[in-house]
Formats: sequence, C-alpha cells, structure tokens
Amino acid sequence: MKIPENKTIIYVTRDAERASGLPMDTSGYEVITNDSPTKEILDTWQLLEKQETKDIINSKENPQILVFKNTKKIEGICADNNWTLLNPSVELADKVEEKISQVEWLGELKKYLPETKIMLGEELEWNNEKYIVQYNRAHTGSGTTLIKTQEGVNTIKKDFPKRPVRVSKYITGPVLTTNAVVTKEKIFTGNISYQITGLSPFTDNEFATIGNDWNIADSLLDERQKDKFNKIVREIGEKLKREGWRGLFGVDIILDNETKDLFLIEINARQPASTSLESKLQKNNTVFEAHINALLDEKVEVNTQIPNGAQVILRNQTSKTYDLARISKELEDLGLWITQYNNTKPGSDLLRIQTTESMVGNHNEFNDLGKQIADICQ
Repeated sequence: MKIPENKTIIYVTRDAERASGLPMDTSGYEVITNDSPTKEILDTWQLLEKQETKDIINSKENPQILVFKNTKKIEGICADNNWTLLNPSVELADKVEEKISQVEWLGELKKYLPETKIMLGEELEWNNEKYIVQYNRAHTGSGTTLIKTQEGVNTIKKDFPKRPVRVSKYITGPVLTTNAVVTKEKIFTGNISYQITGLSPFTDNEFATIGNDWNIADSLLDERQKDKFNKIVREIGEKLKREGWRGLFGVDIILDNETKDLFLIEINARQPASTSLESKLQKNNTVFEAHINALLDEKVEVNTQIPNGAQVILRNQTSKTYDLARISKELEDLGLWITQYNNTKPGSDLLRIQTTESMVGNHNEFNDLGKQIADICQ
C-alpha cells in the first residue's frame, strides 16, 4: 500500500497487533503503542496524552490519527490538539453498536434480527422458554445472559430493575462474521469466518468470542445462505454509508440449527479484532488497506479470497493460573504466531494464538491442531 505523500498515518493503540495489518516499514505509516504487551499497558487515550506522543505527532507534516475504537475522550484529545482523527464519529459508532440504540437505528433492517424487544429489567418474565438478555454496552459476550430459569429472571429484576435490556429469542447454531468496508462508492463485504465462541479451556464464559476460523465457514453455508449473508452485510453497509460512515465495520450472523435461516446478532462499528490476521492472510489488497484508503477517500480494492487461517485467544479466568512462558514456548514450537499480554481483568486477553491453518473441524469442535493447542493451554 502507498500512503499519499502529503500525509502520515499515525496509528495509536494499546495493542500493537491491532495496527499490524500493514507492514511496520510502510512509508508514511507509523505506530505508537506500549513498549511491551507484558509491561504496564496504557490505554489509547493515555498514550495520546503522553508528551512523547504529542511531540512525535506534532513533528509530522499533516498527521492523520487512527485508533482501533473511537471514544469521546479520544475525540476530545484530538480536538484539543488540533489533530485530524480519521475514525468515524463516536456518536454514530455508539448508536450503531450499542444493543439498545442499535434496534432503533436498524429501522426496516430489524427484520434480520431474531425476535427482539426492549424492556426494563423489572419487566422480565419466565415462560419456560430460554431467551437472551443483553445490556446496552458490552463486548466479547460480557453483557449477554442466557435466561434458563425463573431464578435467572429474579436475579436481573432484583439487581437491575430499571436498566433497559434487549431481549431476544434464543437461537442455537454457528456464528459467522465478516470484516466489511464502507467506501464513498460501494460496500466491500469481505471474507466470511466462523466465530469461535465459549470453548474451554480458552474461556469460562459461554458467550465470549475467542477467535475466528476462515476455512470452515465455507462448508457451513450453502450458496443461498452465503447470498443472504452478504445481502444483510451490504444493506447494513449502505445504511452506514448514507449516514457518513467510512472504513471498517463487522457483522455477526447466526445460522439457526433448526430453520437454517440467518439472523443478525451484532454490528461492530469499528475495526473488528480479526482484521489484522485477515490482512496478513490476504497479503495484498487487504481489508486493512481498504480501511485506510476508505478513510482517506482513496481508491479501494479488496482481495476477498484467503486460503486458510485461524486465531484463538486464551482469556483470563478467575479460577485459573497459567504458566504463560511454558505455554508460549510449546505453541511457538508448533510454528504458531503468539502474542502474550500482561492483563489481569477477568475475560481479558492472555495469549493471542494465530496460524495460517484451520483450527476448527465442525461447529463447537476443534480439529487436531485446535485440540493440540487446547491441550497445551490447559
């Protein structure tokens, strides 16, 4: 990728992996991040407020700031320093991504959601059928609860009676996802990956997203289903485009095991976490390059074919401790790409494990490589 000569893209991020969709030696592209993922990790806004960061940015001619996920605080820091922030507005991103406002934002596209309604926690009832409750803000499954009993209803009614919740029909089946790009001219729908969710030993949260596999998705969907999947993504992209969005967004869609129909379950109004690996696998005309070109209003091309590849994340679990040095060494001996983190919060990343091969054999089942990785991570 060639960055326009009169601009410097400066990606500021707490996690360097987020910015690795472009080679670090790309002319006109610089990354400001933490010194090491195993030391104290500063958030993006904290990095932006460091004097060293300000000196670097202000030394560049026409710097263009890029972040993984925009926030009001980041917008404020950039405005205070008269820096150009490439990311779309946080106001629009929040409206699209948050669970409550998203339902209204979708408008006629609500038809793609599972049966859904918004209510207060105190209004929940138990009718002997499982259902999903989601709070407005959450990530990687942390704000999602499966209601299975009257006791589950009672807990929410007691703890959060006045908090609005999104209530959805419970659907079982594989979740498929894509990293799509909005440009001023069209929508690029990207590759479809299988979302690895809730599997042990990587997490103790059944709804936690822990990885992606780009190989198995092709065998899970027939041509009719692939067409509908891409139709949903394009229509969401067109709506985003009309409201001024540019660059990456992600869409998660579940395949109903019973009806074989597809239902929209999540929109990520930002650069999805799997973008960097997908771009490494694509090698050229990548979704990350498309993201930057779209934000710069430059010409965009995307390679929508990748042969294989997967990643899985080992997340912090309160009941476990890990010998990360031993685990990392054994995984590296398998030829895998490993990133280690010094996070302590439950559910946060400990290890990011990436490969050019597939890890998944079937829905909720690892293949031989996946099982080998899981055994090492026990």
